[in-house]
Amino acid sequence: MSGRRTALRGLLAAALLGLAACASVIDKSEPPTLYDLGPLPPPAAGAAPQAGAALVLPSIEASGGLDSTALLYRLGYENLHELRPYAQARWSAPVPQLVHERLGALLARERAVIGTGELTATPRSDAGAPRVLRLQLQEFAHHFEAPQRSRGTLRLRATLLQSGPLGDRLIAQRSFEVQQPAPSPDAAGGVRALSQAVDAAARQIDAWLRETRDATPAA
Repeated sequence: MSGRRTALRGLLAAALLGLAACASVIDKSEPPTLYDLGPLPPPAAGAAPQAGAALVLPSIEASGGLDSTALLYRLGYENLHELRPYAQARWSAPVPQLVHERLGALLARERAVIGTGELTATPRSDAGAPRVLRLQLQEFAHHFEAPQRSRGTLRLRATLLQSGPLGDRLIAQRSFEVQQPAPSPDAAGGVRALSQAVDAAARQIDAWLRETRDATPAA
């Protein structure tokens, strides 16, 4: 009888140790998966590199949750006005930085793109000054219309300015909104859709810059 009790106590102790081990594994949270926007798409066939005038591209402005590494999503079928961060997925750098780097690289295929820190001197006349493209990021999130149907949405405002000795003068302003379907209803699918949205926005901005090539600053 005592031997059976000893055996039962041993089994109980082993079970408790197993439960404790499982609890320690469950309590130990895994680090979130880090995402970037991936490799750049190949250039269009026959594209002429740096055909346009030089362009200054300052850091992109953003506010609230967009100025962070949070990967945001929105459940339109529950609460269209609520942005939520993915718990186990984040961007590898703040969103404005990732978008700025990708847009800058894509726009630089058609023109010289420089940052504000690369301007070595204040131009003496408007004629010799590069144009400035200021971008304000207003939306960058994974939108769900239904549990199995979603898209990546990018929305930004672009302001094209002419720099000069008396300050910047407005040439044109335009808002862009791009939506790309997500291949899967998860963080990875949202990242892919948002990356494609940035690429599509770069093409639209490039076309707009070409359209405004001969535009003059507002008086």
